[in-house]
Amino acid sequence: MRRLRSRTTGPRAPIALAIPALVAIAFLLLPLVGILARTSWGDLGTHLTSPGTTQALKLSLLVSFWALGLSLVLGVPLAWLLARTDFPGKTFVRSLVLLPMVLPPTVGGVALLLAFGRRGLLGPWLEDTFGITLPFHTSGAVLAATFVAMPFLVISLEGALGGLRPRYEETASSLGASPVRVFFTVTLPMVAPGLAAGAALTWARALGEFGATITFAGNLPGTTQTLPLQVYLLLQDNPEAATSVSLLLLAIAMLVLIGRRGRWTGGPGAAPAGPRAGVDEPSSGIPEGTGTAPPVKEDAAGAGESWPLHAEVTGFNELTLDAGAGTTIAVVGPNGAGKTTLLRALLGLTPRAHAALRLGELDVSALPTHRRGVAWVPQDGALFPHLSALANTAYGLRAQGVPRAEARRRARQWLDRLGVGHLSARRPSQVSGGQAQRIALARALATRPRLLLLDEPLAALDQTTRAHVRHTLRTHLAGFGGVCLIVTHDPVEAVSLADRVLVLEDGRVLQDAPPGEVTRHPHSPWVARMLGRNAWPGTATADGLELRGGGVLVIADPLPAGTPALAVIAPEAVSVHRAEPGGSPRNIWAGTVREITTSGSRLRVLITSPQAPDLVAEITPQAAAELGLADGVPVWTSVKATEVTTVAL
Repeated sequence: MRRLRSRTTGPRAPIALAIPALVAIAFLLLPLVGILARTSWGDLGTHLTSPGTTQALKLSLLVSFWALGLSLVLGVPLAWLLARTDFPGKTFVRSLVLLPMVLPPTVGGVALLLAFGRRGLLGPWLEDTFGITLPFHTSGAVLAATFVAMPFLVISLEGALGGLRPRYEETASSLGASPVRVFFTVTLPMVAPGLAAGAALTWARALGEFGATITFAGNLPGTTQTLPLQVYLLLQDNPEAATSVSLLLLAIAMLVLIGRRGRWTGGPGAAPAGPRAGVDEPSSGIPEGTGTAPPVKEDAAGAGESWPLHAEVTGFNELTLDAGAGTTIAVVGPNGAGKTTLLRALLGLTPRAHAALRLGELDVSALPTHRRGVAWVPQDGALFPHLSALANTAYGLRAQGVPRAEARRRARQWLDRLGVGHLSARRPSQVSGGQAQRIALARALATRPRLLLLDEPLAALDQTTRAHVRHTLRTHLAGFGGVCLIVTHDPVEAVSLADRVLVLEDGRVLQDAPPGEVTRHPHSPWVARMLGRNAWPGTATADGLELRGGGVLVIADPLPAGTPALAVIAPEAVSVHRAEPGGSPRNIWAGTVREITTSGSRLRVLITSPQAPDLVAEITPQAAAELGLADGVPVWTSVKATEVTTVAL
C-alpha cells in the first residue's frame, strides 16, 4: 500500500468534480455493458455467419474502403490547404469541413439527394452526360459515407500539419526539391501518425454510417444494405441477431480506437527525436575535430565554376550586397536586426523582404526556391527524422534527378569528408548535435549550391563540439566556389570563419568590413559588446565625448564637435581601485561591483556608477583577491584617455 501511494502523482480530484466524472463514465459504459450482457454467446457464430450478415459485412467493407480512398484523395489536399495557406473564405471552408460532423446524418442524406439525385442540382447532368445514377446504388452509399467520414481525416491531418514546423519543408526546397516532391517525401512521412489516425477514424466512421446512407442510397440488399442497416432490420424480426451484429461493429470500433491509442492528430511529435546534444562521438579512423580528406573544390560548386553574388534587398531589409566567389560573410546584429530575414529573402521564402539576386551570370530573382541553387542550413540543421544520414545527404541529389546509386555514392563521399561517414545508417535521433550539424552541412554541400546560407549553425553546441565543427566548416569553406553567409552571435565564429563581417540593425547595414577592422573599430554598440568590449555612444564636444547617459568621457583624439561617435574601451584597459586613484588617468568614477564572472583565466567585473554607464573590467583572480572584490563592494574605476578608441557614426 505504501508503494502504491508513493507512485501516485498529480493532485487529487475534488469530490465535486470526481462524482460527475464517474457518472459520465458510467453513462458511457452502461450501453456497452448492455450489449455484452444481452448477447446470445451460444448463437453468436450462427448470427454472424448468416447469409444476410456476411453479405452486409462484405458490402460495408467495400463501401468503407472506397470511402477511405476517396477521403484520402480529396481530404489530404484540403487539409494541406487549410494548414499551410491563407486565402479568402478560409474560415467558411473550415466550417464546411466540420458541418457533416454536427449535421444530423439524415439531413446530410437529404442534402446529398438534392445535390446528386435525379432531380438534384448535378444528378440530371451526371445521368445525361456520363450515365451515372448515384441514389440507390453502391456508389451512392460510398458518397454518403465519404460525406460524413472525410471530416475526421481533414481535422486530424490539419492538426498534424499545423504542428509540423515549416523549416523541414523549406530546407527541402532549398535542396532543390519541387513542392510536390517536398509534400510526398518530407511532409507526408513526417505527419504519418496524424494521417494514420485520421484514416483509421475515417474508415471506422464510414463503416458505421447509417442515416445518410439510408436516406440517399436506400436499403437494398446486396447493393446498399450495409451492416448498420442490417442491424436496423434485424431489430424488428430478430433482436438477438441484431445484438450479435452490434457487438461485431462495437468490437471493430474499439479495435480502431485502441490501435490509435486515442491519438486524434498524431502530429510530427511522434517522429524520432532530434539530435542528441553533446560532444561528437569519435569518428572511425579520423581524428576528432581535424576534418577529413582535403576539400574538393569542383564538388562544392561545380567543376571549374565560381558564383559571385550580387543582391539588392528591399522591404524590411534595405541593402545591396556584392561578394566575390569563395567569400564567406558573417552576418551579425541584435535580435530583430533582420539577419534571418535577409537569408529568407535570398531564398525567396518571406514576403517581408524581396531580393533581386544574381549568382554569377544567372538572375534567379524570379525563380522559386527549389530552382535557385541556394542551399540553407537552419540553426538546428533540420535533418529529416524519417531518413538516415545517408538518405538525408542524398536527398538534394535525388531531387536534382541524380540516379539513386550515384546520389548515395556522392552522399557517402561528403559524409566521409566531414568525418561522419560511419554514421550513414543512423537516424538524426541517433547522432549527437555536432554530428548532426556535419550531416546537415554535408547535405547542403552535396547539392553543389551557388550560394550557401548558414543560420547560426553552431549555436546549439557546447564549446568543445563547437570548436570541432568550426574547424571542419572552415576547412571545407576554403574549397567552396560560391558565397557563404553565416548568421552568428559568436565573435570567434565571425573572426575565424569570415572574410567580411556584415553588421545589421533594423534591416540596414551599419558596417561591412573585414573582421579585423570590425574588431578594432566597431560601429555598433551591440557588436562592440559582442566582441567583449565596453561601448558608450555619445556626441563629440570640445572637452571629449558627451555620453548619452550623462557625463563626459575624456579622449586623446577628439572628433569635430557635434559628431555622433562610439567610444570603445577594452575591459583590460579599465583599472579597479578600492580608493580614489591619483596620477595620470583622466577618467575616474566611483562605482559598485554588481557581478563577477569567469572569462578563461581572468575575471570580468561589472561595475555600475551614477556618473557613467555600466563598465566591465577584466582583472586577474589574484588582483580580485587583493582588492577584496565581491558583489556590492564600493570601488573606483579609471580609464586613460589614450585607451579609448572613438568611432564616428
